[in-house]
Amino acid sequence: MSGPEKAPQTTVEPVMADPVQPQEALQDTPIQQNASEKSGGLLETTMETSTEEDLPPKGKTLGFQMSVLALVIMAFIVSLDGTILAVAIPTIVHTLHGTTLEAFWASISFVLAVVITQPLYTNVSNVLGRMIPLHISFVLFMAGSIIFALSQSMAVLIAGRVVQGLGAGGLDVFNEIILADITTLKERPKYLGLMAIPVAAGSIIGPIIGGLLADNGSWRWIGWINLPVCALNILLVVFFLKLQPLQDSLSKKFSQLDLIGLGLFTVGCTLTATPIAWAGAMYPWSSWRTLVPLLLGVVVLVVFWWYESKPEEPVFPRSVFATLTACFTLITTFIHGILVYSTIFYAPLFFQSVFLQSAIKSAITMLPLACTSVVFGVLGAVVVEVTRKYRYIILASWIFSAIGCGIITLWDENASLGWQVGFQIILGIGTGSLFSILNLPLQASLSNPDDMGVAAGVLVAFRLFGALLGLSICSTVFNSVFAVRMGKLGPLPDDLQILHDAREAVGFIPLLKDVTVDPGILNEVIHAYMVSLYAVFWMLAGVSVVGFILSFLIKEKSIEIAELGRQQYDEKETNPASHESK
Repeated sequence: MSGPEKAPQTTVEPVMADPVQPQEALQDTPIQQNASEKSGGLLETTMETSTEEDLPPKGKTLGFQMSVLALVIMAFIVSLDGTILAVAIPTIVHTLHGTTLEAFWASISFVLAVVITQPLYTNVSNVLGRMIPLHISFVLFMAGSIIFALSQSMAVLIAGRVVQGLGAGGLDVFNEIILADITTLKERPKYLGLMAIPVAAGSIIGPIIGGLLADNGSWRWIGWINLPVCALNILLVVFFLKLQPLQDSLSKKFSQLDLIGLGLFTVGCTLTATPIAWAGAMYPWSSWRTLVPLLLGVVVLVVFWWYESKPEEPVFPRSVFATLTACFTLITTFIHGILVYSTIFYAPLFFQSVFLQSAIKSAITMLPLACTSVVFGVLGAVVVEVTRKYRYIILASWIFSAIGCGIITLWDENASLGWQVGFQIILGIGTGSLFSILNLPLQASLSNPDDMGVAAGVLVAFRLFGALLGLSICSTVFNSVFAVRMGKLGPLPDDLQILHDAREAVGFIPLLKDVTVDPGILNEVIHAYMVSLYAVFWMLAGVSVVGFILSFLIKEKSIEIAELGRQQYDEKETNPASHESK
């Protein structure tokens, strides 16, 4: 910050600064201030003199509604595909005669591809427009699904998952970017609540569908099932999603691409994300195979950040990070990614290893968490829509998340169904509400409405990178505690010898209920799993506390902003005035 700025006078009811940070109004520069400066310092001038043509239409057309449906389906596809393989992977590896290492890469390659490509899609679409990279995303995702379905070896299957991830990275980020383009911040809370439904629905039914297909020997349909859904989505996009085109010539658009920045980010992110993904699972954190690429990646990313001040259209515009509220919103979104995706992965392991449930039953037992996340993702957005405030919902959500993770450590093999359901509900209240609300303070802090879309893309990338780091950290915590506990047991029967390698612990879980060993030894092994999972959830509770503390630095900004994003929805294609470049 260069120094205090005079807060603009507006006709919007002022929001009192929180006593913890009374100077926030002097530090942040929301869109209203940008508009205020253009109108001589008064926001009311901008808002009152705006012509009817300048404002978004009061009623939404059928085309707009079908476009939102297309975004909903996109969110559902990515959520479904991100979770459908988790339960089915043991069956697939057995069928294709794969190894534990190949199973790891089949699971993580999709996430890596998504994490690395999302900022690239965001930058390219900001220059070339949304539609071309969106169609490329569909093609890659469908091609990857076909490769996966036809694979006869683990190598081909992993390649299919990589191609799927390259497409899913675009589909995931574009549903956020385009939503920011075609809706105003004022009306966005209800749409964010709507978008929480397909994300949670995909997470709910993904493991169930994957398990059912795997149990019936039909796992290839995990790939085929994407094709008709994508076909419907493409039809909706082609016939209804009409965005106002950017007016620059194609050659000028290409000249604006930050090719050096894209290259530096791709190399740096790959070098950083890959060792983070395999740390604790393939190699220890202290191994040179982890540290060397990780440090090189960090160096490249530092060079990338230094370079990003130069291009006309940078991959990560500095304006997105210009305020304290924006920065701490992104940091807490990163933490939310750690929390949500680690919970999705490790909570089912508790049911499978401690309660000895099957993969399918564990997915069903997880329904209270998933359903609560859906309900409170919507309710959180509804509360913001009614109260026009988001800050205290964010703080309360982190409290529920911390308590939910902490009390899960009260579970043991005798935990009642009421405890299993009730504790999940508490956790779901926190994680679900944050999913739909964290977009708002970031976008309310921007000085330029054209940055709404790219800010949404940056936020999604931060959440997914948090997920990647969170899974790696949780794996390290779990393996470390498990190794210590198993070391205290002394010699193990032959059927359990593999568990001396903690990295095999998760893969061995499906065999626990069928292993023939002394019940006393089996109980000790189950207790080792339980204590290791306790450590994971205590760590996640601590992460939630950090998110809560940092959220005090997120200030309440007005969301009464009626400006659309970079590529608005084209309500009247025949009206030349509607095609003017923003």
